[in-house]
Amino acid sequence: MAEPILKVRDVVKRFGGIVAVNKVSFDVNEGEILGLIGPNGAGKTTLFNCITGVYRPEEGHIYFMGEEITGLPPHKIAAKGIARTWQKTRPFQKMKVVEAVMVGALLRTNDVTEARKRAEEALALVGFPREKFYVRGSEITLLEHKMVDLARAIATRPKLLLLDEVAAGLRPGEMDQLASILKRVNRETGITMIVVEHVMRFVMGLSQRMLVMHEGRLIAEGTPEEVANNPKVIEAYLGTKPE
Repeated sequence: MAEPILKVRDVVKRFGGIVAVNKVSFDVNEGEILGLIGPNGAGKTTLFNCITGVYRPEEGHIYFMGEEITGLPPHKIAAKGIARTWQKTRPFQKMKVVEAVMVGALLRTNDVTEARKRAEEALALVGFPREKFYVRGSEITLLEHKMVDLARAIATRPKLLLLDEVAAGLRPGEMDQLASILKRVNRETGITMIVVEHVMRFVMGLSQRMLVMHEGRLIAEGTPEEVANNPKVIEAYLGTKPE
């Protein structure tokens, strides 16, 4: 069996007396789409921040492609091939769409012409309308902003992509469109994805395997169907044990 692309081992992150991530361990297989769910405050984004170097965990180890990356700064982790999107879209009102994506491409090249080419390729891959490549950020929709965020991450040429509530604020039809985009990107590029999401219909339809966090701990793992029927997961979300 192939070595996991990402291994997280007994990771702990504290903020004062609060243990936000508590002895979390899991593997991510190369090429898969892994869903990560849990109630608000479960520790999902904190875990993402530990993986991407925003936070340094107090305990535990993180390995990417067989190399330990625990505590490395974000720019070094990005250079190794881990990209992410953020919970809140940060609109680039005055920049042109292609320029916003070039920021990601410039991680791998200092050639502006080459960066522009890679940015256009990433935008095309996510299905962004070609006629809008050179419009300003103030002129595009929320879904298009999400597509730009995704294209910027893809332009860094990652092996692993962490998506933090990428569907937030979208209408159901737009979520379906975004899910189709992510599946196509995964299929055509082989980029491994971890998706944090609160919209169950979206993440369960997208993920091949799922992890569930609650109060900083990992409480369940399995297929979307297994997770949906797990009594611990139902209790964590509803606050009561199922009958």
